[in-house]
Amino acid sequence: MKNLRFTTALAIALAVGSGIAMAALMPNVISAPTRFSGPCCVYTGAPALQVTLSMIEAGGGPSNFSTATLLKTLTGPLFDPEVAKLTKEYGKAQVAQFLTTFDFVVADSLKIVREKNIALPSTPNPNPQDGKALAGALWAAGQTGEGFNVEVMLDRAVSHPIHFQVMSDIDVKYGLAADAQYHAILTTAMKDLASAYHLNPSSGSM
Repeated sequence: MKNLRFTTALAIALAVGSGIAMAALMPNVISAPTRFSGPCCVYTGAPALQVTLSMIEAGGGPSNFSTATLLKTLTGPLFDPEVAKLTKEYGKAQVAQFLTTFDFVVADSLKIVREKNIALPSTPNPNPQDGKALAGALWAAGQTGEGFNVEVMLDRAVSHPIHFQVMSDIDVKYGLAADAQYHAILTTAMKDLASAYHLNPSSGSM
């Protein structure tokens, strides 16, 4: 619980201190308040559903999705060191809750997509088995024009309205602290992948 409170406080502190110049923002990214990433940014465009499908397939598919499986695909031989790093930073219980929350996020997003009759594409892109390429696509999806923002990545994954609805559902099921923790740990994991793979904002290697 102490670590949960710390993570929540950290997310709020980052939110307060993270201003982004509106003039430099990418198309369809606007300077608007977010729940955990400060006064900017929100992605208002169409979701990148081929990337979303690739992420889901990399985690075992819609019926068998597992965040742990997704992380193994994304990290490859770096899986154990990354889990150890996240555990050291956030604690074992918090990492376990992150995995549980992420599993719920995917299941809830798919439920909402079905209810709204939104069709997923027939073909994922990039290849779900190419962890580096998928990490690059997700990293690119989180770019605002002034850096990486995990909420923009999630907006691009499913659209901002569905992302917002999923956050509200997380709050109901697990609480606000778990929601903040999910965003914080996901941000750290994505930055670790970007560093390991030398990713640039457009997802290529530098």
